[in-house]
Amino acid sequence: MTRILCVDDNDHNLYLLNTLLCRAGFDVVEARTGEEAVTLAMAQRPDLVLMDLTLPGIDGCEATRRIRAAPELGNVPIIALSGHAEEDKGKAAREAGCDGYARKPIQIRGLLTLVNDLLSQCAAAPPVTAGGSVSQ
Repeated sequence: MTRILCVDDNDHNLYLLNTLLCRAGFDVVEARTGEEAVTLAMAQRPDLVLMDLTLPGIDGCEATRRIRAAPELGNVPIIALSGHAEEDKGKAAREAGCDGYARKPIQIRGLLTLVNDLLSQCAAAPPVTAGGSVSQ
């Protein structure tokens, strides 16, 4: 089963994401802080991460950078979640390593489409060798 790590410090948002994703057939793991997100990502090896950008402790951008720094997690798709317009936070999220951006309040169909698109792209990508280059 495809595992998604949902990171948000708001219990209502986590409940919504968990309900939505479980009904869509995903296994969901939840984190409420950036530090917890990094720890759970290392332990659970999710197939995708939904990362709130505004978190207590380290923010979502720093948590994304730390996840990206782990060789075993470097290719995991990460979608930034924010209540701010993409023009305001999108550049920082992309620079940190996020692959997509979803604005809160969450648009259910749009988020599911983005999740499925990124998972499909990841599944279709050629494998990466131990040296970090793409196998042909």
